[in-house]
Amino acid sequence: MDKITVIGAGNVGATCANVVAHKDLAKEVVLVDIKEGIAEGKALDIWQSSSINNFNSRVIGSTNDYSKTKGSGIVVITSGLPRKPGMSRDDLIKTNAGIVKEVTEKVIKYSPDAIIIVVSNPLDVMSYAAYMAAKIPSQRVFGMAGTLDTARYKAFLAEALNVSPKDIQAMLLGGHGDTMVPLPRYTSVSGIPVTELLPSDVIEKIVDRTRKGGGELVNLMGTSAWYAPGAAAAQMAEAIVDDQKRVFPVCAYLNGEYGLKNIYLGVPVRLGRNGVEEIIELKLDQGEKALLNTSAESVKETMQALDDMKLF
Repeated sequence: MDKITVIGAGNVGATCANVVAHKDLAKEVVLVDIKEGIAEGKALDIWQSSSINNFNSRVIGSTNDYSKTKGSGIVVITSGLPRKPGMSRDDLIKTNAGIVKEVTEKVIKYSPDAIIIVVSNPLDVMSYAAYMAAKIPSQRVFGMAGTLDTARYKAFLAEALNVSPKDIQAMLLGGHGDTMVPLPRYTSVSGIPVTELLPSDVIEKIVDRTRKGGGELVNLMGTSAWYAPGAAAAQMAEAIVDDQKRVFPVCAYLNGEYGLKNIYLGVPVRLGRNGVEEIIELKLDQGEKALLNTSAESVKETMQALDDMKLF
């Protein structure tokens, strides 16, 4: 691919750009930020590691100059503010939706054919905001959450089982956060169902830790995670660039799948050159369906809050 752009040069954006460059996914990787010099500095730092880490991707930074992003095949949006003490959920939605709307409109102006991967929080509603702003097919606008959540889930399982995380296949559904729906029935280790390897109470503890995975890191560091989120967004970009047809849980637009309409929610998809090429519908039992519907109701509330703000 000729060009991949990452908007937002904070920890997550810079990590994503770094991993994308290391994987040589594009001739040029562009990092954009609103703060003077930050994107330029981080891009220069990454570029100076090219001979050490053996990659050719030219990394450049820009302070708010979107003309540098022209012709991007993929744009990863990480812009937005973290939730601050005393800030309500609606305040966060309004602030970040305004940022995501503005960023997306600028991105589409210069790269009308781009595929957009949203990382900004609250993830599900920001994916919806980017879709509303971009005015392009929903297959080309989706969010990175499940890829990160399954990575956390696999890491915890690998620890509990004392096996390589490479051998673990896992799937989860739903919103990003407390209402996500990990699926132990669809989790295996080299084909062996995890339910045969771990007792149900241990699996339930791991599922609960996965749901609260982001919060655990905030409590430890006083800020949000960045290594795994940045790498997860880069892994999604790689699947698109190389047309890998990977099956990942992605925050995608549903139009009837799982009995849900007009909602962005985490579901398994086939990810390839065209973005979301298929939404895969799993056969859920009654308990799983109920959890997914609860998650969908929670996401719908935040989407309604955004609609009520009349930003679009």
